[in-house]
Amino acid sequence: MIKVALLGATGYTALESIKHLLRHPEVEIVAVTSRQAGNPPVSSVHPSLVGRLDLPLEDLSPAEIGKRADVVFCCLPHCASASVVPDLLAAGTRVVDLSADYRLDDATTYHDWYGQTHVDPTRLGQTVYGLPELFRDAIAKADLVANPGCYATAAILPLAPLLKAGVIEPDDIIVDAKSGVSGAGRTPKLMTHFPECNESLSPYNVGRHRHTPEIEQIVARHATSRPEVIFTPQLAPMDRGILATIYVRPAAGVTEQQITAVWQEAYGDERFIRLVDHLPGTKDTVDTNFCDLTARAVRGRMLLISCLDNLVKGAAGAAVQNFNCMHGFPETLGLL
Repeated sequence: MIKVALLGATGYTALESIKHLLRHPEVEIVAVTSRQAGNPPVSSVHPSLVGRLDLPLEDLSPAEIGKRADVVFCCLPHCASASVVPDLLAAGTRVVDLSADYRLDDATTYHDWYGQTHVDPTRLGQTVYGLPELFRDAIAKADLVANPGCYATAAILPLAPLLKAGVIEPDDIIVDAKSGVSGAGRTPKLMTHFPECNESLSPYNVGRHRHTPEIEQIVARHATSRPEVIFTPQLAPMDRGILATIYVRPAAGVTEQQITAVWQEAYGDERFIRLVDHLPGTKDTVDTNFCDLTARAVRGRMLLISCLDNLVKGAAGAAVQNFNCMHGFPETLGLL
């Protein structure tokens, strides 16, 4: 059994990770951490865990975690993970980091988009990016994996193989993506207050959403030139899910069928990528680790439609898939 600890266990991604790990036949959850006073049981924060996991929420040092756990799911906020990850690695644990702290290639870009000086800059650009469909071999050997952002996953999966095959142009890529409110996290905010977001669809962080450089840097690894991406996120009045409509210019003569053929070659054997003929909706992938893809040609453009659950394939499910890949387990263990 692999012993797993979860840091920052009070948030949505931690809860989703716990739910999947409880189903995993090769996992024992040995610690859940938080700075809450009194060490309450994790089930007091997440009532759905009553009778399933009643470990106390503890404030543990990396050294203490290293004595208990083989692997850490780090669900701490952005700009907090990097302060503990080096010590976790030094304590002998492997880490799946669900924050953005190790996704980007360099400290300057991190500072520009996150407004913080990175405290562990030497690992930027060296940490394996956790999309098994694209980087499986590297993930299998890694001690630290940077779990992707939810919007980034929805954009990178359809774009990467098409850019690699040269069937779409790398410039003028427009990503228009709607996400459920859970994507903003559990900490209360005005924009996610029920009277503000219910029965309302609204864009936010236009031109400055932090997943923009992540999308550009990862898809650039599959293109002959650095792609130019305009990314507009929108908050949808639903709990969970992402629907991304991506507008690209196809190379001369490229058809829907050729787009699908490239995806089929890249993802035909992938358990969690579904190439669908219909136009997908968020309910098709809710509570699953699937990403549904389809394409439509419209007036000289190619529309790539990508649909996934932001808390599963966009976060916790991807983390469990990475965990499985790191340990040589079937990637489906613990996942739906």
